Amino acid sequence: MSNGKNNSKTPLIIIGLVLIVAVGGAWWFLGQSNAGIKNTNKPTNAKAGQTPIVTNIQGAQPPNMLGSANASVTVEEFADFQCPTCGVMHPKVKEVVSTYGSRIKFIFREYPLAIPAHDKAYEAAVAAEAAGLQGKFWDMQNLLFSNQQAWSANPDYRKVWEEYAAKIGLDVDRWKNDMAGLNAKARVDADLARGRALNVNSTPSIFINGIKLEFEQMTVETMRQMIDAELAKAPNASQPAPSAPAAGNSNTANVEPKKQ
Repeated sequence: MSNGKNNSKTPLIIIGLVLIVAVGGAWWFLGQSNAGIKNTNKPTNAKAGQTPIVTNIQGAQPPNMLGSANASVTVEEFADFQCPTCGVMHPKVKEVVSTYGSRIKFIFREYPLAIPAHDKAYEAAVAAEAAGLQGKFWDMQNLLFSNQQAWSANPDYRKVWEEYAAKIGLDVDRWKNDMAGLNAKARVDADLARGRALNVNSTPSIFINGIKLEFEQMTVETMRQMIDAELAKAPNASQPAPSAPAAGNSNTANVEPKKQ
């Protein structure tokens, strides 16, 4: 009799287990669905790079700088002299730097890309840094960007650069020696190392207080909006007084870039 009773209860037990599994599965599926709904409702307007990127690799020292070393906002650009987009950005960046003057610190970093289309980029960076050793970095930088297409397509581009060097008042022989030496190249290599540490993989790359801009943000209007927002965060939102460049620092200036 006991065996018969046990056998008669078996189907009921199986049905009970099936119901328990079914109910548990339904609750699990409902939970997952709700989680999925919550995820899809998260804000989608957050852009990559909103968290400042920090590295202890400093780049060339002293940096090529305009504005004030004491400014609460740092705009740092990594660019390639043979990059067409960098050439287009050049006047836009100049406009932003000119607008804010000593309220920001603008740093230009060399980032020549090692690709066939930019076969003269590294040399151009060295040429600019060699000019900087005579206090004429910004003059040479401006000429290289403003005349990018001309020298880039010229087989005798070094001769063209010599003409630029003479035009801005450099000791041309010294400039040529500095181009062949280690100091100018070391500055370029130091900037490259900093760029790699910040995950720079294209030019131009622009950071505002360590936040990397998306390509669509590289407009005068958007950069000004971001700079204004960062200035507003500063204690008392005060404007820093211009600071004098360090002695012997031929690569920094606390004046607006010349408009040529």
